Amino acid sequence: MANVSVVRVTKRTRTSKDESDEETVADLSAGCPCGTGSSYAACCRPLHLGERDAVTAEEVMRARYSAHVVDDLDYLRRSWHPDTCPAIIAASDESERWLGLDIRSTERGGAFDGEGFVEFVATFQAGVQRRALHERSRFVRVSGRWVYIDGVLEF
Repeated sequence: MANVSVVRVTKRTRTSKDESDEETVADLSAGCPCGTGSSYAACCRPLHLGERDAVTAEEVMRARYSAHVVDDLDYLRRSWHPDTCPAIIAASDESERWLGLDIRSTERGGAFDGEGFVEFVATFQAGVQRRALHERSRFVRVSGRWVYIDGVLEF
């Protein structure tokens, strides 16, 4: 797992009607949170901004992990199948800090597939405890775009 230096999304209160409710701050030259070794600006940020779509299921999985790191709830919603996306997607708790992503395996999910699976372990700090989320996620194409549909937690 790669160590990255991306600053979390910072929330602030609007002080005038011309100011935004949220401000995203990230070191775009820093390593992408998803662990590819590329910069965030060249890796997941274009997917987050909607400048391009993921080519593979693994790429959307990595972008979803990075979206959790930077609290990009809009991308999480856009990359979630409409039939399984929850009505409310909550931002990460301030006491949580994402530490790394390890892709364990992929099955199908290539540029010409309609379904794919990505097994991963995402580690995070929750207060004083270090935890891991181990899941085998399923992705499908909707209107040509890869989206997360569901997953099975691995123990």
